[in-house]
Amino acid sequence: MIDLYTWSTPNGRKVSIMLEECALPYRVHPIDIGKGDQFTPEFVAINPNSKIPAIVDQRGPEGSPYPLFESGAILLYLAWKTGRFLPTPVVRQFHTIQWLMFQMGGVGPFFGQAHHFLRNAPEPVPYAIQRYTKETLRLYGVMNSHLEHHEYLADVYSVADIATYPWVARHEWHKVDLEEFPAVKRWFDAIGARPAVQAGMKVPQVVR
Repeated sequence: MIDLYTWSTPNGRKVSIMLEECALPYRVHPIDIGKGDQFTPEFVAINPNSKIPAIVDQRGPEGSPYPLFESGAILLYLAWKTGRFLPTPVVRQFHTIQWLMFQMGGVGPFFGQAHHFLRNAPEPVPYAIQRYTKETLRLYGVMNSHLEHHEYLADVYSVADIATYPWVARHEWHKVDLEEFPAVKRWFDAIGARPAVQAGMKVPQVVR
């Protein structure tokens, strides 16, 4: 059994999608980041960086509970654990990992900053809006050019797609029309049709 500590954000949804795709049994522990749940001593003991998501695999590599944080690391761990969504041989693995790092180092940070300055900043900051919107559009262009010639980011469905999809799912938040990036839209629609993705995107189900 895997305990998943998460909230309804793109980074959190990466892991719930992966757990659903791998058909691993898991328990959800909602961490309401709006209320500061990520700063409780109980959660900090699992993730000292006070960010979601985090997991505790009750049957870790050595048979004992194994805590892990950082969404990319969790995806790689679950791929190792199940032998799924990280293709072999090693050349294909690193081809996949480079696209996972593209999400971790580019898509996530820049889309996230665009979200903040477009939606949450206490007052408009034109320079920041221009900077992060411009980079967001550039990243969409990179994906679109690549996906014109590849079905998935790493040729086969993988952790790279699982990591990137929840961020593209918020395209309206960063004011991107997917019709302007048809290859991305084709990829996005295909992934969104997967039952495990649909299930993972609903985690956690919070009653308000």
